[in-house]
Amino acid sequence: MSIANRNGTSEHHHDHSNIHESKTRIVVIITTLTMVVEIFFGYWTNSMALLADGFHMSSHAFALGLSWLAYVLARKYAKTETFSFKKEKLLALSGFTSAIVLQIVAITMAIQSVERLLNPLEIKFGEAIFVAFIGLIVNVVSAIALHHDKEHSDHNIRSAYLHVLADGLTSVTAIIALTAGMFYNLYSLDAISGILSSLIITRWAVELIVSSGKELIEFKRCPA
Repeated sequence: MSIANRNGTSEHHHDHSNIHESKTRIVVIITTLTMVVEIFFGYWTNSMALLADGFHMSSHAFALGLSWLAYVLARKYAKTETFSFKKEKLLALSGFTSAIVLQIVAITMAIQSVERLLNPLEIKFGEAIFVAFIGLIVNVVSAIALHHDKEHSDHNIRSAYLHVLADGLTSVTAIIALTAGMFYNLYSLDAISGILSSLIITRWAVELIVSSGKELIEFKRCPA
């Protein structure tokens, strides 16, 4: 490959990294603001459902912030000759760490959902459904912002995208479960939706852990 082609490819990847950084920063701001609103209204209405959703979103705000920080550091140190590192490794490390956080969220959701299933509490359906709709709208906007072509993807932007999808999934299942629970007075549906969501999120997290982990240790099939 010629120097011109290598430079062109490098600049091409650099442009996409800058785009991913900008998109991730916007989503971090939106997610953080939504988190604050959910926690505030949770305390204001004395709704544990809203508080749980707000603190759940705080874990995603942290993971998304980590993804954004990885792009900032990659861009900053790519312009200096003092340090040398592979940007792809940094992005893979961020994706791996973010996937671990995603898995912790899934496990926490599963434990809390089982506890709620065994010990159901009265739910303020109206407030919970309203905030779930707000969360769903935010996640749809964030998913559109973070959507990327597969060939221009890296583990970092993929982890951010999966966190948004995980939040969107919990919002959809919560809306369905809360609406059905409100009509049929079944508090257990909310807990069951949490368990199902945690299982799906676990699958996403494990796939990302494996793919980003292979990138970190440069795991490749040896030629026969």
